[in-house]
Amino acid sequence: MFPMVTGFMNYGQQTIRAARYIGQSFIITLSHANRLPVTIQYPYEKSITSERFRGRIHFEFDKCIACEVCVRVCPIDLPVVDWRFEGDIKNKILINYSIDFGVCIFCGNCVEYCPTNCLSMTEEYELSTYDRHELNYNQIALGRLPMSVIGDYTIQTVMNSTQIKIDKGKYLDSRTITN
Repeated sequence: MFPMVTGFMNYGQQTIRAARYIGQSFIITLSHANRLPVTIQYPYEKSITSERFRGRIHFEFDKCIACEVCVRVCPIDLPVVDWRFEGDIKNKILINYSIDFGVCIFCGNCVEYCPTNCLSMTEEYELSTYDRHELNYNQIALGRLPMSVIGDYTIQTVMNSTQIKIDKGKYLDSRTITN
C-alpha cells in the first residue's frame, strides 16, 4: 500500500507543476496581447529606416576630386573612377564614376573616408532588378549631374537635332507640306 500512496503523491506533484507551467505560459501570452503588430504589408507600407541605415550610395559629381580613396578603402575594390590630367600633374579631372550594386556589400567605408563628402548613404533599399547589369550605376544614376555639364548626351535640343533642317529665313505655315 505504501508504493500506491507515493504514486498518488508523485502524480499530484506532476499535476501541480504542469498547471504552473500552463499558467506561466498563459501570462506570457496575455502580456503580448497589448503590443502592436509587427507585420508590415510591404509593398503598400514601407518600414521606417533607422538614422544609421546604409542604403544606396549617392554621389555628387561636383565635389569629387578623383583622389580614389573610396577605391582603396573598399574591401572589394568596387568603385570605378576614371580621370585624366588637366594641364599639370596636380589637377585631375573626373571623367566617370560608377558602382556596381550587385557586388557592393554596403559597408560604408567609401562614405566614411571620402575627404570631400561627395558620397553619402541614402535610405533607398529597393534595388532589385531582373537583369544584374542594371545594378551598375554610373555618375548620372548615382546622383546629381555636374553643374559644368552642358553637352549632356541624354538631352538634345531641337536646333541641334539632325532630323529637322529648316532655313531660318523661311516662314513655315502649318498648312503647307514640305518634302
